Amino acid sequence: MQGALAAVLNGEVLARLPLPIAGLMSDRPLADVARGWQEIRRIALDFGSIPAEPFMVLSFLALPVIPELKLTDRGLVDVTRFCPVSLFAGN
Repeated sequence: MQGALAAVLNGEVLARLPLPIAGLMSDRPLADVARGWQEIRRIALDFGSIPAEPFMVLSFLALPVIPELKLTDRGLVDVTRFCPVSLFAGN
């Protein structure tokens, strides 16, 4: 999908929200995006998501600029020093 949010169960995609612009934005009309957002959020809540906005939590967690430590696609990063942080003491 060139960037998207998706809800998947046992390998089956139950809902998707394509975000083809930098994996963050859509080129679809607002009404289409809103429907997709509502559907994917409803399914995540049906799955038992505890946060009311599970995809916003995941989006925030992935931002490697705030606060000091972030999980990124390259592991745990100290964003103040822009360097990786070991997950194990003494490493």
